[in-house]
Order: sequence, then structure tokens, then C-alpha cells
Amino acid sequence: MKLLIVSDSHGNRAILKNIKTTYHNQVDAMIHCGDSELSASDPVLKGFSVVRGNCDMDSKFPNELIIELSESIILVVHGHLHRIKSSLLPISYRAKEVGADFVFFGHSHLLGAEMIDGTVFLNPGSILLPRGGNEKTYALITKDDSSITIQYFNDQHQELTELKTFYQ
Repeated sequence: MKLLIVSDSHGNRAILKNIKTTYHNQVDAMIHCGDSELSASDPVLKGFSVVRGNCDMDSKFPNELIIELSESIILVVHGHLHRIKSSLLPISYRAKEVGADFVFFGHSHLLGAEMIDGTVFLNPGSILLPRGGNEKTYALITKDDSSITIQYFNDQHQELTELKTFYQ
């Protein structure tokens, strides 16, 4: 299973179109963790599973998605309703409720991945307005029978190899 995760594009249609073109037919799912600031019917979002962020005005976006793919359960939220800037504890409770193998979120504009009790929590960072001295980023997750690999890429699709993470 290969997943593309992006968040916090804040109206930048060009980068989403570019990412979509680059990864067309190369990933099993493209996920946007909110704050696209676009309409839910915007053609650039076609092909993405998208949740509503605190800056999204279109109420047609759901607050969360639960995706079942390749025997994995994926919880997608923006993070503002789970107070992810303070702690992962509230979102970890929701992950346990739904039996999530993966939790994807944005909101803080800070990239990072962590495995907690067998669940991978991932923030891909922001593709437009990164914080913490980071580059503009999105993430790819590859899961096979024995491992999970997380790779981060900048807006020029260059891998940030120092951030590559593996879980067994």
C-alpha cells in the first residue's frame, strides 16, 4: 500500500495539481488533511480524500474520514478539533475507538511521525506555510508485509532523506 499525504495548502491550487499529476496512478490513495481553503467541488481536489480544516469554509468537507484500505484502517482529521498542538492524547483516544492503524492530521504545520501502541500518527507538514524552520512538505507512506516507510518530500518533489522513517 502506498499513500500520499498532504495538508495545509491554504488555497494553493497549483501545488495540489502538480502533486496530483506527479503521483497519478502511482499511489493507492491521495489524502488531504484539511485547510485546502478550496470548495469541496474544486476539480483540483478530485482524486483526493479531504477533511475540513479550521480555515475551510465549505461545510461539505467532513470533519473526519475513516478509510479502509489494504487491511488497514486510516483515520484522517485536520487536528484542530483534537487539540493536536497540545497533545496527541485526544486523537489517540479517537484512534483507539475506530481501531486505526494510521492517523493522518495537519493543523500545526509541523511535520512528524510517531508510532504509539502500534498506530502510526503522521503530520505531513504544510505544503504552503511550514513552521519550525521546515521546508514545504508532503509525505509518502509505503506499507508492505513487514514494514512501514515514511518519506517526506518538498514542493519540488525532492526527498528529504534525513527525515526518512521506518517502522517494523
